Amino acid sequence: MRVVSHSCSNTEIVCALGCAEMLVGVDDHSDYPAEVVIKLPRIGPDLDVDVERVKQLKPDLVLTSLTVPGHERIVEALQKARLPLLVLEPISLEDVYRDIMLIAGALGVDERGRELVERIREQAGTVIESALRPKILVEWWPKPVIVPGRHSWVSGMIDLAGGTNPWAHRDCKSTPVTHEEVTAVAPDAIVLSWCGIAPGKVRPDIVARRESWRSLPAVASGRVFCVPEAWMGRPGPRLIEGLRALRDIVFEVSKATL
Repeated sequence: MRVVSHSCSNTEIVCALGCAEMLVGVDDHSDYPAEVVIKLPRIGPDLDVDVERVKQLKPDLVLTSLTVPGHERIVEALQKARLPLLVLEPISLEDVYRDIMLIAGALGVDERGRELVERIREQAGTVIESALRPKILVEWWPKPVIVPGRHSWVSGMIDLAGGTNPWAHRDCKSTPVTHEEVTAVAPDAIVLSWCGIAPGKVRPDIVARRESWRSLPAVASGRVFCVPEAWMGRPGPRLIEGLRALRDIVFEVSKATL
């Protein structure tokens, strides 16, 4: 089977299923596993896919998604080109497990899909019960500050880690928040996971420059953390790394407040 992947998460799922040899093309942002993707043809950025290039690769299946605003335009263009699509739109962690199974089924490796989901579930464990439940602000973007809402697997990850997403009540995938809203919430920890930005280019000092944020418990106590967006923003197997990082953060906050 010839598979083209339109998003990093789908690329990583295909490889985690042991089907890397099926990939004949990936989007420009797919960077993991490096030894696999470095050799593959590129179809353009996820928000500016070269549909003609995809057609030239003669795929039996194009794995695409609706995880980022603007992806719907790409899906529409791929549909118009009559390419064989599997469109995924994960919102919760359960959706991520479901999508792994859907991809596994489409690739003819159902059993591998079940085994992968079982491993991830086992590593994820259950919700850590704590009376503290520290408030964790996950920042997707710095200006304006954008955070995950209810319809985000990150809300589920924070919950599993023993924390609380202050904006989990908002009926959205992500939402901009004002400095006044952040001040009112007073998060106990801030996690910078800027979308599309390499970890080495994330700037914690920008948080300290926000005058109204300096008195926040998270900033005043130096609890501003950087977690790679690849571990938080890609709905695939490496979310488990993001969950481990969140658990470490919740533990550190809880230890400091005891």
